[in-house]
Amino acid sequence: MNSNFQSPYAPPPSKWEDLKAAIKAAAPALGIDDIGFTTAEPFLYLKNILQEHRDNGYDSGFEEPDLDKRTVPALQSGEQPLSIIAIAVAYPSKMEDPPKSEPGARRGILARASWGQDYHHVLREALAKLENFIRERVPDAVLESMVDTGALVDRAVAERAGIGFSGKNCAIISPKWGSWIYLGEMVTNIPLPPDQPVQEGCGDCTKCIDACPTGALVGPGQLNAQACISYLTQTKGFLSEDYMTKIGNRLYGCDTCQIVCPHNRGKNWNHRPQLLPDPEIVKPLLMPILDLSNREFKEKFGSSSAAWRGKKPIQRNAVIALGNFKEASAVPKLTEILLQEPRLEMRGTAAWALSRIGGSEALTAVEQALQKEEDVTVRGMLSRAQDKLLGQKEAEGE
Repeated sequence: MNSNFQSPYAPPPSKWEDLKAAIKAAAPALGIDDIGFTTAEPFLYLKNILQEHRDNGYDSGFEEPDLDKRTVPALQSGEQPLSIIAIAVAYPSKMEDPPKSEPGARRGILARASWGQDYHHVLREALAKLENFIRERVPDAVLESMVDTGALVDRAVAERAGIGFSGKNCAIISPKWGSWIYLGEMVTNIPLPPDQPVQEGCGDCTKCIDACPTGALVGPGQLNAQACISYLTQTKGFLSEDYMTKIGNRLYGCDTCQIVCPHNRGKNWNHRPQLLPDPEIVKPLLMPILDLSNREFKEKFGSSSAAWRGKKPIQRNAVIALGNFKEASAVPKLTEILLQEPRLEMRGTAAWALSRIGGSEALTAVEQALQKEEDVTVRGMLSRAQDKLLGQKEAEGE
């Protein structure tokens, strides 16, 4: 039977169905790897979840504070929104020929979502092309795109639009692409036919929850952002000693819950050149980071999404990484930070790092700093470092 056969009793395809089919066909050429459509109905189920999340103190503080804006799609023009188009762009999970991190040349690591060109630019460019494509066909359409900074919850939109299912690691997991995807959306007054959500799920698997270094995944699909290493690496100021130990050599973000996910096994997407990692940027030497000026930081990391918080968190995280590596060659630099750096969190973190590295040189530096340090928090970190280093010295003498 001819698949194009149209029953005389069936309604003809609407122009919106035709437009949707044209959009789907054009998506790859517009820089979009997956695309889905949903209604602009409110995400009613989500409001209570978000409120409970907030009440538990799990918010990162980066979210839109108005829960209505996060759950009720709207158009700034005041027009009635009728549809949301969700897009996904896949990114690499593997680096070719990564440089080795070795004694005297220790390296940190940036999370995969910050590899290559800043994903905000990549998604905005794809959405701009999509807008142009639609406007050519519907000139008076109202189209408003959002990338990360929009009020709506990207993952909720993507899930309802059929991009993927919501994993226990709080990522959207696409049957084809896994969770190595960036998400964006476009709200419109065009009544595009909706897609069906993906029916797959995580089943009994809890690998992500079990592997989370800080226990930030407090339950399936429940994240305490305040404890998430990805969030911690982006904060400014002091971190607890427990968190510093668990950060390892991460300079920005954390991929553990995605790396262990069975749905990501064997998935690596390198078809978009602008998203391919520069190994010297995404796995950089730690020591040079500590001497970067603001201008030099922008020159090196400015094209990456890891640069949005500036150099301060990344420099602090580099000090943490050197401590976790117990990198003895870093002691002179850490001593310089301890005695001369104006930033309190850098001095306190350097004290902790020196106590991890150990040795008489580190102890001398800490005792020197104690004689001049005036800040109460830093003095506390120095005192704990001194106790630890003295304990090491006694243990070595026994």
